[in-house]
Amino acid sequence: MRGEASTVKVREFQAEKDIEAVVALENTCEVGPSAGKLSLFTHLLGDPLSRVRHSPSFSMLVAETRGSIVGVVRGCIKTVTCGKKMIRSPSGVKYQTPIYTKLAYLLGLRVSPSHRRMGIGLKLVQRMEEWFRSKGAEYSYIATDHDNEASLRLFTVRSGYTKFRTPAILVHPVFAHPLPLGRRRLGRRPSPVFHPLSPADAEILYRGRLSTTEFFPRDIGAVLRNPLSIGTFLALPSDHSAAATWPGASAFLASPPASWAVLSIWNCKAVFRLEVRGAGKWRRGLARLTRAVDRALPFFRIPSVPDVFRPFGMYLMYGIDGEGDEAAEMVRTLCKRAHNMAREDGCGVVAAEVAAEEPLRRGIPYWRRMSCAEDLWCVKRLADEYSDGAVGDWTKAPPGNSIFVDPREF
Repeated sequence: MRGEASTVKVREFQAEKDIEAVVALENTCEVGPSAGKLSLFTHLLGDPLSRVRHSPSFSMLVAETRGSIVGVVRGCIKTVTCGKKMIRSPSGVKYQTPIYTKLAYLLGLRVSPSHRRMGIGLKLVQRMEEWFRSKGAEYSYIATDHDNEASLRLFTVRSGYTKFRTPAILVHPVFAHPLPLGRRRLGRRPSPVFHPLSPADAEILYRGRLSTTEFFPRDIGAVLRNPLSIGTFLALPSDHSAAATWPGASAFLASPPASWAVLSIWNCKAVFRLEVRGAGKWRRGLARLTRAVDRALPFFRIPSVPDVFRPFGMYLMYGIDGEGDEAAEMVRTLCKRAHNMAREDGCGVVAAEVAAEEPLRRGIPYWRRMSCAEDLWCVKRLADEYSDGAVGDWTKAPPGNSIFVDPREF
């Protein structure tokens, strides 16, 4: 095996030559624990680049030995917020402004089960980091499960990454019945109404509210205008003037209601499908039963388990923000709207990823058994010099209450 490992060549992915072999390799690799336990498989719909091609800059490498592809890794680069600083305007007003850094994201590392423990994963990581540096990236980060010992050993012990953030992935099943958006009153306030924002208005709102949030992409406009971004939706009280006549995002931010919320929706279903494998017959049978009852008696609104044991689609909710005492409840209503849109599109789940201390987290409905309480993000500084000003070494910066999850990399 050692002799075979020495013959491994890492090179760039060549679509016409490699696509069938890479798809076959992906089909043998699961995410999460195995050995008889439930595992999550990703189906990339015949496009191995689907999870990175919407980023500003991306690459994909394969490991090849004796004419066979035995490993693959993807990477992408963008400019994001890594901190904030206070500046003074000519009139003397102080305000916060973002500090940006060029950040690389390493994802989709796969090694054939028959070629593991041979250093192939490390070779792929090192070669991808070389590409990151050649493009001027100052930091690289990865996301892994907090109890994935093999992944943690590779990145934190052998590759120099440090544990950085522990956001939660909150997943909610899409029921056979639609969720009622309701007309009940939130405290003493009227029920919220929904206003879809144009990409231009959404960009103004997000830049005004979230530009100093960690991982906020400087090219947020490109995210919001991407065909995979289904839309951005604002919830606000029906008695607020903006509910009757939309004044534009700038005017809304200048005079917002006491409580409001916003989120955007990304169509992951068009990029990849997920599948849970390793479930026993009783789990599958119980899930079928809940769906059958839900379809037959939709007026009872019985929670049902979608068919996650075959490839299923997902909507991702991102850019979750709001203000006021009722903001979390408004987020909950927006999540229900996203659920109903996902149901119409035949998705199996809706999901969101938020910081551990996200104030609006309590407004996001989810099922604990489907979710990940700690999705571990690890980071590594690639550059010798800093360009992130007062932040210094971002890898040592304390976490904030919120992060911005870029849907292009989920």
